[in-house]
Amino acid sequence: MAAAARPSIETIIAGEIGAGAGQVSAAVALLDGGATVPFVARYRKEATGGLDDAQLRTLETRLAYLRELESRRETVLRSVREQGKLTDALARQIEGATTRAVLEDLYLPFRPKRRTRADAAREKGLGPLAETILSDRSADPAKLAARFLNDQVPDAKAALEGARDIVAETMAETPALVGAIRNHLVTRARIRARVVKGKEEAGAKFSDYFDHEEKWATAPSHRVLALLRAAKEGVVSLDIEVDADDPSPVKPVEAMIARQFNVRTSGGSPADAWLMGVARWAWRQKIHGHLSAELMGTMKEGADAEAIRVFSRNLKDILLAAPAGAKATMGLDPGIRTGVKVAVVDATGRLVDTATVYPFQPRNDVAGASATLAKLIAKHAVELVAIGNGTASRETEKLAESVIAALPGARPTKVVVSEAGASVYSASEVASRELPGVDVSLRGAASIARRLQDPLAEIVKVDPKAIGVGQYQHDVDQGALSRALETVVEDAVNAVGVDVNTASAALLSHVSGIGPSLAEAIVAHRDAQGPFKTRRKLLDVPRLGPKAFEQCAGFLRIRDGAEPLDASAVHPESYPVAKKIVAAAAKDVRALMGDSATLKTLDPNRFVGDGFGLPTVKDILTELEKPGRDPRPAFRTATFADGVDEIGDLKPGMMLEGTVTNVAAFGAFVDIGVHQDGLVHVSQLADRFVKDPAEVVKAGQVVRVRVLEVDPKRKRISLSMKSKTEDEGRPSQQAPRPGAAPRPERREAKPPADARGAFGAALADAMKRR
Repeated sequence: MAAAARPSIETIIAGEIGAGAGQVSAAVALLDGGATVPFVARYRKEATGGLDDAQLRTLETRLAYLRELESRRETVLRSVREQGKLTDALARQIEGATTRAVLEDLYLPFRPKRRTRADAAREKGLGPLAETILSDRSADPAKLAARFLNDQVPDAKAALEGARDIVAETMAETPALVGAIRNHLVTRARIRARVVKGKEEAGAKFSDYFDHEEKWATAPSHRVLALLRAAKEGVVSLDIEVDADDPSPVKPVEAMIARQFNVRTSGGSPADAWLMGVARWAWRQKIHGHLSAELMGTMKEGADAEAIRVFSRNLKDILLAAPAGAKATMGLDPGIRTGVKVAVVDATGRLVDTATVYPFQPRNDVAGASATLAKLIAKHAVELVAIGNGTASRETEKLAESVIAALPGARPTKVVVSEAGASVYSASEVASRELPGVDVSLRGAASIARRLQDPLAEIVKVDPKAIGVGQYQHDVDQGALSRALETVVEDAVNAVGVDVNTASAALLSHVSGIGPSLAEAIVAHRDAQGPFKTRRKLLDVPRLGPKAFEQCAGFLRIRDGAEPLDASAVHPESYPVAKKIVAAAAKDVRALMGDSATLKTLDPNRFVGDGFGLPTVKDILTELEKPGRDPRPAFRTATFADGVDEIGDLKPGMMLEGTVTNVAAFGAFVDIGVHQDGLVHVSQLADRFVKDPAEVVKAGQVVRVRVLEVDPKRKRISLSMKSKTEDEGRPSQQAPRPGAAPRPERREAKPPADARGAFGAALADAMKRR
């Protein structure tokens, strides 16, 4: 009855993602059948009506939530039915619940729980007293209480306390009332932080939150996470307040409880006065605590979701950064006392040589270091020199520059690259398998070289959380973070495609339908039998059956193989259609691939049929026009200014080039080559108003910035991307004050010992601007 009136899961999701219920049903069937989102988005457009990967990701998330809600609904119905308390009206309410919160409100009075004070009062025979006071306002509660005295209830005071417990529990478990109060809190509640006495000095990094309050509904993610961290460390106490500044003798929430139970708030009978006291007690002792905890949880979930969204966006930008290409590359992992680690990899990323040079203190062997680098460049025909951006990066860059300048003939290009996560890779099991017998420190140099050649192929070997492009990543739900980042990696890998004959197991494991064990099996088969000649040969890999082949084949590439289409994104199941297109063009497939003029003369509708619709045909034509196209941008790198090596070299007004390292809700951090990222506050990103920094910049982007202010002592750099005329006549942007959050670290993402720095300062500054 009621169930039939409730919209189906498919209908609900269809409305949320702007699609038809049939499209959603088809996608759900495919996902339930083991298909991945990248596969469905790319190769099942006819079935889903062209749902894209973003819609499918939302569908996947909501499907899990709504199925969990349905499962919980059945549990609630069964529990209440078994108690013999399931009325038709309650069943309709439970069937109509659209969120977990509403469902739990309805279940609250029936949920099995520990014995309560109200239960104890009922056992003492005080239930009728509570019911009488609620139903008959003409009676005096004190006089009524005298009728209920017994061995367990010695006096009227004890009787009324028992009745209070029963009535208060009823108030706290009335679904409509709890829902109304929740809605009131959502719109009116404020989050309030106060410093814990005696923690002022130890918690100085959270000083901006020692006496802080703001509206719960609009508190930004980064500030919520800062407040929660401060509370977790015992520096501040955190509370949800509502109507604290309301001067009314009866607070709005108390009035809501009174209305629900028809209690007069003033001038009423003794029963009304007594019930009003119970309403206040129920709010303070029962409802406020429950809903405050719920709002805290909701606030944390929202802050986590936003922080994860920012992290995911930044990770996607880094993974899809422009590759320098298959060129012999020298990687330099800068170091002072321990020396500069050197690794040379060939065009395929294979390690071919290593060395350690000591051009800095205490050895100062500049001549020896220069000679070694020059020799390795000449020996391996090095075309690129990748320099890690950690300690001594600029000094190492200058050394490489002088060596390159002295070389005869063609000279390699030097590039400073982010080394975030390189040390994590160096000590990993993946690195041990890839580079057995190679010193851990030299593995980092090899990783730096390879991440210049192909950032995606190298960075997937590292836990995304070690890349350090997130806010408060150690404070958010780690399970949700891992799942979100895994989907980002999966989408990026499958969007680019993978050369099955050169890819590492780590990269292959993210291809649709493969996973870690099959990836290892593919590499083992490749090592034993040689390169794959065709995609079909993948079926010879142990445990790689037809289903896995269907999922992965279109995303794997075989260059210069027996089948030209294997180098493209055309799926093997669509080869018959592709061959019809080739026949219609009257050309050899190799000649047709890339021949845009000929392909544009063909009518896609001619090739529709045999289970292949117009979307697939159009995709095939596009792929033939640009076979194996890479969605990543062309390679470009920032050029750091000569003579600007340390923060002390910066002067206001300088125009510099840099690389965006991190994008947050309040601005972007830019590496300008002085070992300390500068902050471009959101207000300085463009000449127009910018709501979301991601509208203007992304991680890895090369930008031009102007120095606004520099504070060498506190290592703070304020930058602007506005045109100069936009700022003339205005006060300069003040450097942010110390705040509660950590700045992003240049190497690994670790919980910071000191939360000061550009990141924390920016948070504090953003707070003051609200």
